[in-house]
Amino acid sequence: MLLPQIHPDILECGTDEAGRGCLAGPVTAAAVILPLGFKSELLDDSKKLSRKRRYQLRPIIEKHAIAYHVAHVMMEKIDEINILNASILAMHKAIAGLKIQPEHIAVDGNRFKPYNKISSTTVIKGDGKFLHIAAASVLAKTYRDDFMERIHQEYPDYGWVKNQGYPTKQHRDAIRKHGTTPYHRMTFKLLPDQLELDL
Repeated sequence: MLLPQIHPDILECGTDEAGRGCLAGPVTAAAVILPLGFKSELLDDSKKLSRKRRYQLRPIIEKHAIAYHVAHVMMEKIDEINILNASILAMHKAIAGLKIQPEHIAVDGNRFKPYNKISSTTVIKGDGKFLHIAAASVLAKTYRDDFMERIHQEYPDYGWVKNQGYPTKQHRDAIRKHGTTPYHRMTFKLLPDQLELDL
């Protein structure tokens, strides 16, 4: 059973991102404030959950959350400021979108930049330790998957409906065959050196 939050008596949000290691698509973050009495034996780090379970949990999280918000940072911005800064920016945008601003921010991972003078704590593998971070991980993952499914309709050759933009063999083979799209992150190593074609 995950813990509710770090500080027991204040308004605290959890935040997490999805899509950091992808070759295409945005990095997506969510911020969630859950009521102190919220309990769920099903909620866990989104990476440990099946796709079906994540989508079952999303409306439950949205129904019970005091506040939640999801934000994308697009490929051009990722290429401009790098993926770490883009991930933090996405979390900042998600927090900024909350209808109530938290008194503390619980962040999945070990890197964060101060936001709006609100205190924060980074928690390595926090999505497997705290309910509000796990909830944020589920929202970030499912909303990003929705985005990738939409752009899959536009560029079906890359298999984004299955790989979500991650560097699978299928995805890299498609880049090799069809080239890049406007959704690819051009500062990322899209093809391994040993497989690049000699020109």
